[in-house]
Amino acid sequence: MKTTRVSPGSIPPAFASSVPEDDVVIPAEASAEEAERMRAKAAKRRRRHEFPPAPEPLPVPVPDNHTHLDFRSGRQTVALDDALATANAVGVSSVIQVGCDVASSRAAVELAAADRRVLAAVAIHPNDAAVLAERGELDAALEDIRSLAGHERVRAIGETGLDYYRTGVEGHPAQRASFEAHLALAVEHGKALQIHDRDAHEDVVDVLLSAERLPESVVFHCFSGDADLARICNEHGWYLSFSGTVTFKNSVDLHAALDIADPEHVLVETDAPFLTPHPFRGQPNSSYMIPYTVRFMAERSGEDLGDLCARLAANTERVYGTF
Repeated sequence: MKTTRVSPGSIPPAFASSVPEDDVVIPAEASAEEAERMRAKAAKRRRRHEFPPAPEPLPVPVPDNHTHLDFRSGRQTVALDDALATANAVGVSSVIQVGCDVASSRAAVELAAADRRVLAAVAIHPNDAAVLAERGELDAALEDIRSLAGHERVRAIGETGLDYYRTGVEGHPAQRASFEAHLALAVEHGKALQIHDRDAHEDVVDVLLSAERLPESVVFHCFSGDADLARICNEHGWYLSFSGTVTFKNSVDLHAALDIADPEHVLVETDAPFLTPHPFRGQPNSSYMIPYTVRFMAERSGEDLGDLCARLAANTERVYGTF
C-alpha cells in the first residue's frame, strides 16, 4: 500500500499538472487593459483544469461514501494508488467506488477486491437505464449487475434511482423499472441501496414507500433535497449523504436539510470528480477534498470536528460494514 505526504495549501504532488500552461497570444494592437483581461481569462481556464490544494488533515479518519476513481478530470491522469494515498494523507481512510454501468461496476469490484481501502457499489445509472431500455438491452445489463451483486466486496447496489434532469418523460418508466429492479436486488443480497435522485424527490420516495421490502440501509447519495425530504428520511431511517454542494453559499435548502438531519444518519462524500466544495467549485474533485466539506458541516453545526468525524465514520461502517 503506497503512502504519501502532502502539504496543506499546496496541490498534492500526484495531482499537480505536468502539462505546460496555455500560451496567451496578445495582439500587438491590444491595449494594456485588454491584455490584462486576456491573461485573466487564460488563468481562469487553467484553474478549471487544476486540482485544488490539499486541506488540513482531519483529526479522525473519515470514509468517502461515494466516488468515481475511474473518471478522469483535469489535466492530470492520477493513478488509483496515488489518489488513495493522497486521501489517506489528509484523513480520508477509505472510499466507496461506485459503478454506473456494467463496465464500471466490474471495475469497482476488481478494485475493491485488490485494495482493502475500497468497497464497491454496482448498478446501472438511471440515465443509462433509459438508453439501454430503448435499445432493448436493459434486462441483459441488469443480469450482469446481478452477477456482481453477491461479491463480498460489493456492499451497495447503486447508483440507481431517478433522474428527471437529463432524461425526458419518455424515459421515466424505464428508469423506474430499473430502480425497482435494483431495489429488489439490494434486498435479495442484503446490500445497502445508494440512490441517485435528481429533480425526482417525490417519485423516488414513492418507489421506496411502495416496495414490499426495503434494504436495511437506504442512502440518498449527494442529497439534493430540502428540509421536507430530510424529515421524510429521518422518519424512515434513511441516510443523507452530503457532498461538496452543501458548502455552496446558495445551497439554502441543503443547509436547512443538514440542520435537521438525524446526526446518526448523515454521511459525507465527494462524488468526485464532480461537485468540488467551495471555494474550489468548478475545479476537479477527488477524495482528498472531503475535509473541506466535513469542516463546513462542523462549523455550521457547532460540533467538535473530531466528534463529527468519528460519527461519520461510525455511520458509514453501520451502512457498509468494515472495510
